[in-house]
Amino acid sequence: MITSKQLAAGVCALLAALTAGIAFPAAAVAGEPTGGTAPKVDLVLDVSGSMRTRDIDGGTRMAAAKQAFNEVLDATPEEVELGIRTLGADYPGDNQKTGCRDTAQLYPVGPLDRTEAKTAVATLSPTGWTPIGPALLKAAGDLDGGDGSKRIVLISDGEDTCAPLDPCEVAREIAAKGIGLTIDTLGLVPNAKMRQQLSCIAEATGGTYTSVEHTDELTDRVNQLVDRAADPVVTPVATQGATECAKAPTLKSGLYTDREEFGQQRWYRVDVQAGQELRASVSVAADRTVNPDYGTLLRAVTVHGREIVRGEAAGIGRTDVISTGLRYPKPERDDDDSDKPAAETVCLQVTNSFSAASGVKTTPGLPLELTVDVVDGPSQASDVASFGLGRGWWLLGALILTGFLAGLVWGWLSRWRLAVWRTN
Repeated sequence: MITSKQLAAGVCALLAALTAGIAFPAAAVAGEPTGGTAPKVDLVLDVSGSMRTRDIDGGTRMAAAKQAFNEVLDATPEEVELGIRTLGADYPGDNQKTGCRDTAQLYPVGPLDRTEAKTAVATLSPTGWTPIGPALLKAAGDLDGGDGSKRIVLISDGEDTCAPLDPCEVAREIAAKGIGLTIDTLGLVPNAKMRQQLSCIAEATGGTYTSVEHTDELTDRVNQLVDRAADPVVTPVATQGATECAKAPTLKSGLYTDREEFGQQRWYRVDVQAGQELRASVSVAADRTVNPDYGTLLRAVTVHGREIVRGEAAGIGRTDVISTGLRYPKPERDDDDSDKPAAETVCLQVTNSFSAASGVKTTPGLPLELTVDVVDGPSQASDVASFGLGRGWWLLGALILTGFLAGLVWGWLSRWRLAVWRTN
């Protein structure tokens, strides 16, 4: 999911909804806030040899991490199930193949026993490699199951040392599974290469990246992320659009997530009753490097291919997410239309014009979030008005008339003053 910036994801769809002048449904069939299952957090800590470096508040990076963890464990909300995973904690040798398997669950994800967790953290000693990619794969397994929020908080002081397994690609694969997992990353005394890698991991799942250089900053940020996991979230429902409307899935009101290849079209179907209004919005996120000048198009068309309405947006590389939306009110049936079907199937087409930068993988596709809301329509379909201005046309007309009259009065005063000047 997107989370995204699920964040990723619910926020982007909400922004798109506001852009289109729409809002989420009061009670959605899909994508409702989750609350039945306890939120889960897996803290993934880099315990590689570089964590011995003494450059954080006069102590080692490991000492700063331990202090932060102890304070975070004390402040963890009761409803949060928390676990701790390490990477590079056990193997001190030079064999890369062995070092890149060095990740272990220090404390299992579940109800928190603070004393036991602190004891486990106290035993850690900086040792070996930095297998970020393998650790993320294992951490995703630690959080498997349940429909509550899932969050990985990765803390590292260096880039991955287990190429060719790219942590960014691992994060994209995790996001593509649609399990609603967000990865947040924190870099201890970061360099440019590490910052780029950790940012990429976070962006792939709608998470956040934070640079940390002091112990109190680390404590505060991890606490914020753990607390955030306890907040109710809107979990998008995974769906898969089709290549044509006839084969598309039929969606109810709710929030959905999908993946769309570069330049691909995705189709979805929505049933709209007479007297109802369809409100839809879409957000497509560039979770990898793309070429500038791109856009996304959302079209509502009939099953026969006639376009009803469209929404489109373009970007030039200054944002990672691009959103657009549309509205379609279906008029009430007249008595003369009693022989016509009460419901109409509307086909939603999502198209993007992103293109991958040189050397960037095009799979999995770009994360897509689609909001669908079918509500009671306005009293008359004409209330949506021409050019999308709705009842704002009345205000626009009043402003134009006021400006015209003001111009006449100003012109008359100017001529009168000129005449008086000439007379004098």
